[in-house]
Amino acid sequence: MPTFIAFLRAVNVGKRKYAMAELRDALTAAGFEEVETHIQTGNVLFRTSLRSRAKVVAALEKTMLADRGFEVPVVLMTPQELSELYDEACDFAGGKKLQGHYLSLLAGPPTKAGKAALEERSGDGEEVRVGQRAVHLMLSTRPYHEATTGNAEVERHLGVATTRNLTVITKLAEKWGS
Repeated sequence: MPTFIAFLRAVNVGKRKYAMAELRDALTAAGFEEVETHIQTGNVLFRTSLRSRAKVVAALEKTMLADRGFEVPVVLMTPQELSELYDEACDFAGGKKLQGHYLSLLAGPPTKAGKAALEERSGDGEEVRVGQRAVHLMLSTRPYHEATTGNAEVERHLGVATTRNLTVITKLAEKWGS
């Protein structure tokens, strides 16, 4: 039975509340197995008999809409992909002294045009690198809330994305990676 990790976009922001215990209960009731969560930002590990990524995403999104009454877009990865994402982040950072490293996790593969448009935004203390499944925003001189390249800009060029910092990705890779 395949194992997946779902990164939920925009939960526990504003009025879009979703307690992780309630999320675990809803997913378990919908037939997902061995459901685990990590912190309140919507990081979920589970097993399912579904094999098609599209079907897994559709089942997750349908379950959460029915349970909460609002749509929750999903970025889906395997444990192997999470480990590869972490390795990519370490390679991109390359020992640089950073104020912060943020990853906008992508629901789909990046396009060449989207990649070029985002990477062109690098400069003035912000380095933007597009990887296989994430856009890396590496900040050397400013905090995230002052960055000019946020998740909205990533989504404008590459579709659904959800942001996590490298600390969270590191913990998840240690806990759930392959």
